[in-house]
Amino acid sequence: MSFIRLALCVAGVYSMFLLWAIAQERLSVPFASIDGTTSEKFKSALFLGTCQSALSSVSAFLYIMLRRKPTETFMQTLGLEHASEPAPAPAAAVANGKANGHGNSKHPVKPSTRFSRSALLLRYLQCSVFITTAAPFGFAALSYISYPAMVLGKSCKLVPVMLMNVVLYRRRFPPHKYLVVILVTAGITIFMGLGPAKPAKTKVAPPPNANLIGIAYLLINLALDGATNSTQDEIFARHRVTGQQMMLWINLFCTLLTTVLSVLPIHIPVLLPSSTGTELAGALEFIRAHPAIKIPLFQFALTGALGQLFIFETLQHFGSLTLVTVTLTRKVFTMLLSVVVYNHKLSLGQWLGAGVVFAGISVEAFIKPPKGVHPKKVVQEKEVAKIKSL
Repeated sequence: MSFIRLALCVAGVYSMFLLWAIAQERLSVPFASIDGTTSEKFKSALFLGTCQSALSSVSAFLYIMLRRKPTETFMQTLGLEHASEPAPAPAAAVANGKANGHGNSKHPVKPSTRFSRSALLLRYLQCSVFITTAAPFGFAALSYISYPAMVLGKSCKLVPVMLMNVVLYRRRFPPHKYLVVILVTAGITIFMGLGPAKPAKTKVAPPPNANLIGIAYLLINLALDGATNSTQDEIFARHRVTGQQMMLWINLFCTLLTTVLSVLPIHIPVLLPSSTGTELAGALEFIRAHPAIKIPLFQFALTGALGQLFIFETLQHFGSLTLVTVTLTRKVFTMLLSVVVYNHKLSLGQWLGAGVVFAGISVEAFIKPPKGVHPKKVVQEKEVAKIKSL
């Protein structure tokens, strides 16, 4: 049964995110208008995020409701209450216990104020803000760099994750993590530096320093991704929630944030690029004038939502080591599929850089961290020490 579940999870991650990657790249190129006289790029990244996060929150809600235990309350199902926490004992029972000389044997459990429901929801909101801000920068980077370069850059996510964990939450890492950082950084440098110059496909000259602009957008996206992942680690370490519950709340907050931003008549470069009207109105008008976008847009949202379910299912039942191994090989096939489907040409130097990057990620995947350094265990040990000191 365990092998069958793992096989289904791997097949789900591969199939959903390979289709998701094809849809994402298709959305980054121009679409022909209804009359066929013009072609334009879809620039409403917030609308893309709204579609995917809305479907993801619905998928997560349906999943946790289907897996709901009969004894759980609705708030427990949503991860806002813990079934394992006993209710505080009545005052009369406590008084009787003290009168009978048993006052020191058991203490009534007080509700936790340190890690409250509001604190958990604020962490979810924090992740949503990071994700909402990061997505437009990643989408904008595709206008300046190729999709294989984008995939390799996203493969370096462990670098900003490590950095943000150190800066935001003062965590330590084992020595092999630093080897990974060196390898992926060197691989990206080789890939970007040894790539052949692209011949212009149109008469319009590319903007000056296009690669630098694309790399800058990608670095901002990676930094925000690192802040997101480090905050998610903090949530798992301090709150007893499942991956599907986290998926539900983060995507729900993302949907609310992007919807509000989409209806505001303001212009913010990259984040809200529409200079006339609102982001939502511009996106709907683009879809009306370029109906060919509907299929890749629906594919992007649906496969992203279903892919997240397989990701969290793998994490819940098989742990992070298996998940990293699965996502590592998925990224390899994503890049290769992009090369085959969209006829990207990679030089020998770029293949070398790709190999160095994936070698670094392989070190991350196949070396187990020393026991006792997991963030969740560190937090638990700190809490136990505080309780003993009282």
